[in-house]
Amino acid sequence: MKKIIPIALLAAFILFLNPLSGMGASGEKATDLQKEELNKLTKEEKKEGWKLLFNGVSLKGWKTFNGGKVDGWKVIDGVLNNSGKGSDHGGDIITKKKYDNFELYLEWNISPLSNSGIFIRVQEDIVNTIYKTAPEYQLSDDIGITRKREKYQFTAACYAMYETTGAEINPPGDWNSSQIVVNGPHVEHWLNGEKVVEYELWSRDWKERKAKSKWKDEPHYGMAEKGHVGLQDHGGLTRFRNIKIREL
Repeated sequence: MKKIIPIALLAAFILFLNPLSGMGASGEKATDLQKEELNKLTKEEKKEGWKLLFNGVSLKGWKTFNGGKVDGWKVIDGVLNNSGKGSDHGGDIITKKKYDNFELYLEWNISPLSNSGIFIRVQEDIVNTIYKTAPEYQLSDDIGITRKREKYQFTAACYAMYETTGAEINPPGDWNSSQIVVNGPHVEHWLNGEKVVEYELWSRDWKERKAKSKWKDEPHYGMAEKGHVGLQDHGGLTRFRNIKIREL
């Protein structure tokens, strides 16, 4: 009697001989699986109130700061890419919805010598540049940019206001994670799972810093109690994924 080898056992044997069989030489299926896991919420996250700000397909829910239709930004393989060109202003995007108290999470990957930023409580139609109204969580290639900079110009700092403590950034090409907690006047910046900045809006310390900073003649800077979330298209290519928010 001829012995029949079960199909599952035969398939396992073939896979043992060639782990990449059925995947192609570069393991495309694994890559596809990774793409499918991007920009998704778990059941637990949904129960906790998390909402996606980017669905991995389109820029629905976003618009240009002080403008309308988004220009220059692209979605590639489930990842949001800014134009890679940038300017002082003009290409920054913001959520259509405004938020007051929230926790924001996202992952980002910056190209060499580039910089970008994340803005909170953005106000429109009162100034020509996004950073004149909204505190900025700085994103920067801290490894490749070697020119002398102030400490508050490095990644995860509140730009031009508060420097970080214990911030450790992954090199360009690797992904980093950032969280921003905004609850009333209280703001926290997290980088790769560590809290690196904490401050109180409108406190005596904050007012003193603002009076000595580049924002001293910007009356709208940091004053809003509710506003848009913004992403900067400033200098060089930065990519974003898994952008989600939970209102507090």
